[in-house]
Amino acid sequence: MTLFGTAGIRGDVRERLTPALALAVGRAAGADAADRDSTPEFVIARDGRETGPGLCAALEAGLESAGAAVRRAGVLPTPALAFASRGRRGVMVTASHNPPTDNGLKLFADGEEYGDDAEARIESRVAEPDSPAAWDEWGSAKRIDPLPAYHDRIADYATGHGSALDGIEFVVDCGNGMAGRATPQVLGALGAEVTGLNANVDGHFPARGSKPTPETLGDLQAFLADDEGSGSGDETDDPTIGIAHDGDADRVVFLDSAGEIVHEDTVVAILAEHYTRASDADDPVVVTTPNASSRIDERVAAAGGRVERVRLGALHVGIAAVEEAGDANTTVVFAAEPWKHIHTALGPWIDGVASAAVFSRLVAEQGLAALREPIAERPYWKASVDCPDDRKATVMERLATTLPEAFPDADVDTEHGVRLALDEGWVLVRPSGTEPKVRVYAESEQVEELRERAVAAVETAVDS
Repeated sequence: MTLFGTAGIRGDVRERLTPALALAVGRAAGADAADRDSTPEFVIARDGRETGPGLCAALEAGLESAGAAVRRAGVLPTPALAFASRGRRGVMVTASHNPPTDNGLKLFADGEEYGDDAEARIESRVAEPDSPAAWDEWGSAKRIDPLPAYHDRIADYATGHGSALDGIEFVVDCGNGMAGRATPQVLGALGAEVTGLNANVDGHFPARGSKPTPETLGDLQAFLADDEGSGSGDETDDPTIGIAHDGDADRVVFLDSAGEIVHEDTVVAILAEHYTRASDADDPVVVTTPNASSRIDERVAAAGGRVERVRLGALHVGIAAVEEAGDANTTVVFAAEPWKHIHTALGPWIDGVASAAVFSRLVAEQGLAALREPIAERPYWKASVDCPDDRKATVMERLATTLPEAFPDADVDTEHGVRLALDEGWVLVRPSGTEPKVRVYAESEQVEELRERAVAAVETAVDS
């Protein structure tokens, strides 16, 4: 049985993430926690999807029947649930950026997503269910509200970076998701003038798709472009930026004052360089993923640090590996994959709201153009090729041979998919952990040529 992908359990609520599965996972998680803690406690929360209340009810029944105490936190961004899970455990009911027909479960312990070993234990218990606890050992539930404390913590953390936001305008597209309950409030507390778009919570996501992409952010782009036209057009004088989130606010996208999306790896490079320069560690490390641009390595090296890579969806695993292999002088100062960032001094969870706050203050201090100026933004391309989940392993096994044959001059790394390093750039092919697709990435001044060769090899492997 394989339940967990790169971001928890996720899928269609009628075919995969049913109430029966939520009940089973709740009981498995509660029983697993009871083996390690005589009085396990779980915070549970959900995003705004229509199926959230029913799945939360099933999840709660499973947890309580295993003897766990439940703390109902209501409707929250995922990073706020992670914050609330410190010192205990937590489960977030969300499908993040997936369509409204889907939902998901993401488990946390002390602010950190469950690792591979913990997920394997849950899968084993779901496959061979535990009996409920004795009738007089079932857990109970009560309501809590961690959102105000989360707002305060993020605002307090962000004040240690960049400059004040007093009077600066920011436009936040919450996409009818959970960001509407956090990012405008935090930026407002930091002194910004915030215009919120689609800031009401609606699990149908009527304003746009829950994944912020160039195809879904047209309203925000038009708003910024129109606003720029009414001003001087000078980015130094008018530092307005746009911010967009996915359905549960762990992802964040930034746009400049003209409505152009700032490349996700440029954002990571800016934050990574900032945290590296701000660190007093002798060995500051940034953890990222194989699909991340070499521009990150370049800016971290310029700031005196180094980069380590880990498979997509496993930033916490990479952080732990660096800390275990390092010494007292080694510190992971930042960890990120595209659109998703862990601010390690804040906590071990991915937090798009914290990224919005910190990045905004860096823009206020230096201006977006100045932050981007030293970054070599080479052409970057990514796409997906349809591939049934049950064929991914076979396809990737073929590609481990056929891709190097298509790029005979490349240095090949097959640890996290197939990554080809060439003099003119790099190519990465990997299976998606959340969708029936194979992802293809390329970065090079000759990106079109690399793209055509890589996609042709992938399509041949899928069709074989």
